[in-house]
Formats: sequence, C-alpha cells, structure tokens
Amino acid sequence: MNQLDTILTLIAEMHLDIETLETRHSDRLDFHDVAVWRIKEALHAAFMAGCEVGLQTPKASEAEIAAQP
Repeated sequence: MNQLDTILTLIAEMHLDIETLETRHSDRLDFHDVAVWRIKEALHAAFMAGCEVGLQTPKASEAEIAAQP
C-alpha cells in the first residue's frame, strides 16, 4: 500500500467508519450510508493531509524547472 492509499484508508476509517477501501464485491460491504457532515469532515481531512504532504515535499529549484521540456 502506498502513502496515498494509507492516508485515504485512515481517513475512511476515522471519519466514515469504513474499514477498507478495497472492493469486496458485496453490496453490503462496498456501499455505505454516510451523513453529509461526515463526508465534509473526511474531505477536510484529505485536504489537510495533502497540504501537509505538500509542505514536506522538496520544491524544484529554478534550474530544475527551467530544464523541463
């Protein structure tokens, strides 16, 4: 599981009470009733996680940007 999948799975568990984002080929396991405020919380958490990752990611130098085709 890559970093993005791990983050999204944690958000789904914490905010939506969904234990996995893997398809399990069962309506009972793959479809969930979720309140809109919980979806909003999950989206906010995903946005904030993206901001954190962006802050930790090294930025390209001017030379690297200029070298791109």
